[in-house]
Amino acid sequence: MAKARQTIRDHSAEANLFARRAFFSAIFVFGLMSLLLINLYDLQVNKHLEYQTQSNGNRIKVLPVAPNRGLIYDRNGVILAENKSVFSLEIIPEEVDNLEQTLAQLTELMAITPDEIARFEKDKLRQRRFKPVSIRRQLTHEEVALFSANQHRFPGIDIKARLSRYYPFKDTLTHMLGYVSRINKRDLAKLKDQGQEANYAATHDIGKQGVEKFHESKLHGRVGYQQVEVNNKGRIIRVLDFEPPEPGKDIVLNIDIKLQQKAQQEMAGRRGSVIITDVKTGGVLALYSSPSYDPNMFVHGISQTEYSKLLNSRYSPLLNRATQGLYPPASLIKPHLALIGLEEGVITPETEIQDRGFFKLRNVAHIWRDWKRQGHGTVDVTKAIEVSCDTFYYELAYKLGIDSIHERMGEFGFGNFTGLDLYEESRAILPSRGWKRATFNESWYIGDTISVGIGQGYWNATPIQIANSLNILVNRGKRFTPTLLKGYLIDGSIENVAIEQKPPLVINNEENWDIVLDALYGTVNRENGTARTAFRKTSYVSAGKTGTAQLFTVAQDEEYDEENVHKYLRDNAMYIGYAPFDNPQISMAVAIENAGGGSSHAAPLARNVMDYYFDELRPAREMALAQKNAAKIKVIGISLTPSSHQSSP
Repeated sequence: MAKARQTIRDHSAEANLFARRAFFSAIFVFGLMSLLLINLYDLQVNKHLEYQTQSNGNRIKVLPVAPNRGLIYDRNGVILAENKSVFSLEIIPEEVDNLEQTLAQLTELMAITPDEIARFEKDKLRQRRFKPVSIRRQLTHEEVALFSANQHRFPGIDIKARLSRYYPFKDTLTHMLGYVSRINKRDLAKLKDQGQEANYAATHDIGKQGVEKFHESKLHGRVGYQQVEVNNKGRIIRVLDFEPPEPGKDIVLNIDIKLQQKAQQEMAGRRGSVIITDVKTGGVLALYSSPSYDPNMFVHGISQTEYSKLLNSRYSPLLNRATQGLYPPASLIKPHLALIGLEEGVITPETEIQDRGFFKLRNVAHIWRDWKRQGHGTVDVTKAIEVSCDTFYYELAYKLGIDSIHERMGEFGFGNFTGLDLYEESRAILPSRGWKRATFNESWYIGDTISVGIGQGYWNATPIQIANSLNILVNRGKRFTPTLLKGYLIDGSIENVAIEQKPPLVINNEENWDIVLDALYGTVNRENGTARTAFRKTSYVSAGKTGTAQLFTVAQDEEYDEENVHKYLRDNAMYIGYAPFDNPQISMAVAIENAGGGSSHAAPLARNVMDYYFDELRPAREMALAQKNAAKIKVIGISLTPSSHQSSP
């Protein structure tokens, strides 16, 4: 076989081929390196902050820190609402493998109730799965110890300590203080509308009623934040940064807790309200509604059973009778109508009528009877107030007319909000032609006006309106807004809020004030006055007016017989008064439901409270103040003694 022929290699062509391949390979590698470098630059420079944030998000968390809620004090520094440390049992649903089984085991260990489980399930739906949800909100020390010993069996469940609201005086202040409770969907929606949602990120509770709700923005404070580093299980390793929360403001109320307790004591077993105010400022010293309830039940979540008892009780303990109770003002408005009659010129101080026990219009069969069957004889405006003559006011109302009554009584605050710093307040009804047409689609009749003349008929008012109208009388037209808030406690000193004063009620003849106020004096101090018996032999001189509010119409040929009337249809007992007469300090409004006559029930109650204030409470305060001032003088004297010795020869 012939040997293969060998070809001569072209080294130059091979070198050129290699060079071309090497060149293109170098370009390709350079392109890839360029892309790599560009991507590295984009990651390290352009997107550095973005990826750093994502990285930190995996190991660094920003947690909101709830502020401490402001405390509430009475005018003398007694704490009315405080924060107490409580332990709650909380579950993070995301960290529990079998929630149903875990709840069953927890129920066996801790005796968790069906109500607590139902509330937990409801709250769980409102929270994200990685957020804790309370299943028991107030653990005893024994329960804390029991769960701590078994905690290894319950991953995702932990005990948390936090501050919770506590009301040491319980049912004494409920309708005035209100309460805080868990934030619900409605609260969250409202906070979102107000742009306050972030400020409640770590807060469990919010003011629901009373002062707690009205002054929520001051009491809550501002949320803080802490930046923490966490491990892969989400547990906190260390705190990187901390912005402390701003605690809520401590507020001071005009309320005197001892006076409030006295009002509660006097109202025990009765339904109604007692309001006591500072005449010269409008500050509310006591505001008690009976019956009441313990607000602490709502702080940690009231059971459905307990709430149903309160809601369905025939005594309506949830109603704030002082600001929402609607009562015919009855004879309590007679001084106001007398002032209007004098000012309008419808009557004069010398105007007299002959009261035979009834009032009758010409060509009208209906008879309006006086509370005193045989009448009061000759009556002028002063006597009409002192003996509470209905007949005089039937005639006065007829002469004034409903239009004038509606306009002028509105100036005393009837039919409108008083401005008290509580949301739970009713306008009540100051009737008028337009009101009756809008409500019943009926015309206004003369008989309607005559009933209004003694505070009956369609007219109703709240006790706070009645108290406010009395203060306008006593202050001769000056109108102070009733106020619970006295000021803020800052560094141990009270920073008082400004006293809110509305434009005065203008009376052209100043002597008309004297006539009406003298008649209020006579009601309490003259022999025929309806409150004379209740206020005999006091250490102070007071003035006032009794009232008996009728709750149903008695037939023309019948008499009111309390013994045969259902107890819930019996008359309401009413009283307004103030003292001392020559230099008024406090005023009172008392309303007792279905008690009977104002002179025999409401006036004696007012007497007991005023006796306590002037004979016990005020002297004790003055003595304590004198001792405090004496101690200050003594300290100053001691500090000056060395320098005085040095200067002596």
